[in-house]
Amino acid sequence: MAPKPKPKPTVSSPSQPPPPIEDLFTSLNLHIQRSQFNQAVKVADQILLVAPSDEDAIRCKVVALIKEDRIDDVLSVIQASHRLQIDLSFFKAYCLYRQNKLDESLESLKSQEGTSATMLLESQILYRLGKMDACIDIYQKLQKSKIDSLEINIVAGLVSAGRASDVQGMLDSMRIKATSSFELAYNTACSLIERRKYKDAEQLLLSARRVGQETLMEDNLADDDIEIELAPIAVQLAYVQQLLGNTPEAMEAYTGIINRHLADESSLAVAINNLVVLKGPKDISDSLRKLDWLIEKGNGAQRFELSNGLESKLSPKERETIYANRVLLLLHSNKMDQARELVAALPDMFADSVRPVLLQAAVLVRENKSGKAEEILGQFAEKFPDKAKVVLLARAQIAAAAGHPQIAAESLSKIADIQHLPATVATIVSLKERAGDIDGAEAVFDSAIQWWSNSMTEDNKRTVIMQEAASFKLKHGREKEAACLYEELVKSHKSLQALIGLVTTAARVDVDKAESYEKQLKPLPGLKGVDVESLERTSGAKHMQSDSHVEVSEAYEESKSKDKAKKKRKRKPRYPKGFDPANPGPPPDPERWLPKRERSSYRPKRKDKRAAQVRGSQGAVVREKHEATGTDTSANISNSKSDLATTSKGSSQSVAPSQSKPSSKSSKKKSRK
Repeated sequence: MAPKPKPKPTVSSPSQPPPPIEDLFTSLNLHIQRSQFNQAVKVADQILLVAPSDEDAIRCKVVALIKEDRIDDVLSVIQASHRLQIDLSFFKAYCLYRQNKLDESLESLKSQEGTSATMLLESQILYRLGKMDACIDIYQKLQKSKIDSLEINIVAGLVSAGRASDVQGMLDSMRIKATSSFELAYNTACSLIERRKYKDAEQLLLSARRVGQETLMEDNLADDDIEIELAPIAVQLAYVQQLLGNTPEAMEAYTGIINRHLADESSLAVAINNLVVLKGPKDISDSLRKLDWLIEKGNGAQRFELSNGLESKLSPKERETIYANRVLLLLHSNKMDQARELVAALPDMFADSVRPVLLQAAVLVRENKSGKAEEILGQFAEKFPDKAKVVLLARAQIAAAAGHPQIAAESLSKIADIQHLPATVATIVSLKERAGDIDGAEAVFDSAIQWWSNSMTEDNKRTVIMQEAASFKLKHGREKEAACLYEELVKSHKSLQALIGLVTTAARVDVDKAESYEKQLKPLPGLKGVDVESLERTSGAKHMQSDSHVEVSEAYEESKSKDKAKKKRKRKPRYPKGFDPANPGPPPDPERWLPKRERSSYRPKRKDKRAAQVRGSQGAVVREKHEATGTDTSANISNSKSDLATTSKGSSQSVAPSQSKPSSKSSKKKSRK
């Protein structure tokens, strides 16, 4: 084996000195200008090797990492630079905002001065948190600053805050047209949708799409990139078609957006959710499969989360709607375990919302646990009285459907906004009447009358409720109280209907009062000559049929029968198509309905004589016949049957006649079926 060659001694090259820091900053500036942020990070690291506490290099590295969407690396750099006394709280707040840690981001901004950049970031955080009024206040303060596209954010904030009617006034005050940019046109169209001006919104969305195509084509974007940028407009146009009742067009638009997959994640999620809503309980498995693209199980404390970063791209209302639709689909498909698991996670995810407790109640009702549903809804209403209206309405509906009218009436009575409206009063009274609580129903009427008596509204419903209360009291035998209500109505409104009710009611309890008010009724025409007292003394009129009346009736019946006889006339006979009554042709066969065997013209088929010919001597035939006469008949029959069975395949001619009749019957039976 040949010896290994000795390795050559390596000469250590002297370490090259780092380039001057001025050259490194020049290179860093060049990479930033060329948007080469990855290279800028490397150069910044070289500078920090020479000068670890250089603030400019650290800031450049932080900004370059943000441009590269390396948010976790940015937070690591900020944490490592904490001992250098460099204020990077603004960048930290922005990174936390990007990670959807909104409360921490807002806390990080408190130490910052009120610059325009800080105020703009704060407004974005408040918008994401759903605090629209505070967000709009900051936007209004920023109007004095020259910030590009600020009006787009202001319109979005107004729409989200439920102030869509203020959008046009704001645009007029800023002297900006809605079609100045496709983003502003889109947001303005959303405000028109909130105001239910769907046709105007559709026209503005079409204008937004046209402006967007022109703008993006000038930027030399590819067709697919343009479609992705304008995907929110396409989804909103489909939504307008849905609101206008054009369901097939809307479903086609949603399906096209989903299949092409040329849309951003948030627009795609909205399209999937809206398509699921349009399909409803039809094709539940496909709808669940589509929603499974959007929802996945989390690893941490949050058991469910939206995929593809949708948690930070969708508003809380949109995220909650997706989860709620999935729960409803699971209920429709009878997957109770999955529905129960998802519903249990929703209160922690949307603590300020009412929908999770409503979905919990829906699951319990589906499991035939109406009492438990009523219990959790009642507890929620007591804990959050400012959100109790919808919850109490749901509790009343569940209780009424479960046969608990007293609980339903109690729930409706706790809603202060509507408890005195005529429809609510009628519902509560009906529920209490069903429960047998007549005194409670009467108290509801009295409370409503008292409330409307003290109310200063123009559309006062006191008269309507008093009329119904009087009818209710009269129905349950409380004539005196009913008469008092009718009398009050007559004195205050001069109502003829109330006057009639007062007279008929008072006649039962106070005849003098009834007679005094009866004088206010106008006399009916034609009744002046009627003696009422004599009519009351009579035992009643009897129906007497005089002879003249009988004669008249008989004459009438006779004339009526003559008229009927005159009206009868012969109808022309209806002949078959193509039949000429002048040349009817030969008459039909009278035996056409009889079976063929029973007709006189039937002739049976002749037997084949050749089958009986026997080859051989004549005496042999005689001997066989003579022997055959002495055999047993039963054996002969059995042998003939066995011959048929064994020769059925080989000699079809001999079997065919015996099998023709059963086969024809079986074919007829099959045709009848």
